Amino acid sequence: MSRLHLTALALAATMAVCALTATAESAFATPVAPEGRALTALVTGSTSGLGREVALRLGEAGAHVIVHGRDQVRGEEVAREIEQRGGSARFIRADFIDLDNVRELAATVLQHYEQLDLLVNNAGIGGPPERRESGDGYELTFQVNYLSHFLLTEKLMPLLRAGAPARIINVASGAQHPIDFDDPQIEQDYESWRAYGQSKLAQITFTKALAERLEGSNITTYSLHPETFMPTRMVLQAGIEPQSTIEEGADNLMRLITERDLESGAYFNRSQRAEPNEQALDREARERLWALSEELTRQ
Repeated sequence: MSRLHLTALALAATMAVCALTATAESAFATPVAPEGRALTALVTGSTSGLGREVALRLGEAGAHVIVHGRDQVRGEEVAREIEQRGGSARFIRADFIDLDNVRELAATVLQHYEQLDLLVNNAGIGGPPERRESGDGYELTFQVNYLSHFLLTEKLMPLLRAGAPARIINVASGAQHPIDFDDPQIEQDYESWRAYGQSKLAQITFTKALAERLEGSNITTYSLHPETFMPTRMVLQAGIEPQSTIEEGADNLMRLITERDLESGAYFNRSQRAEPNEQALDREARERLWALSEELTRQ
């Protein structure tokens, strides 16, 4: 995968940044750019938490990082920090509560870049205590955590094909709840944990469906539960006691960015391959989710 692995020198630097203990004989390698060009990576939700940490690491490894978030000030600060560390970055603002913002984000990326080597779909929210709808009229958690990323990935596919070999990584969760296709917007019996778990299982199911559609394209896709209760804004605002660190979650995500010979469509729990909720393994459910997603994102 020549376009997804850097030189041995960059490998050593990135492993130090990531605090990984892999040796030279390990299966890890850092992202590589083709000759004369920096690898281009887009990390959604990279103004804080896990996304920010991964964006900084990618910048230090030599990638050009497209930073995304809702907060202009924080986004520009992250891009500036990447540059101060010797990297290259650009911030693009978009609020995934509005699918038109997603389309505008994709249009801006398409306007300024000729290829995309890595897409990390990381932006997300916890399920609100009471059911809320997005600006598009969809259940808020489902749209922000999943539907926006389905649309963004679809819109950026020409750049990913141009950057192949490329990778798409969907940051999901161990909290997974089957989708009720008779009530995907949870208009009945709404509960915040259900909304969150449904949106995360949708990401995993989408990953597997996308891998099937991209077979032979040299674009691979993975989903993962990075860590449990990292001290992110979402966890702290919910009053939950952190059980792991953002650095640990970033280590696991970086493994999916850098490790070779992973099966496309696979789901990982931290650093280990795992089996998701059985609905993601059901081909009919994958096709139903894809059809629903296309219907909801069609303008």
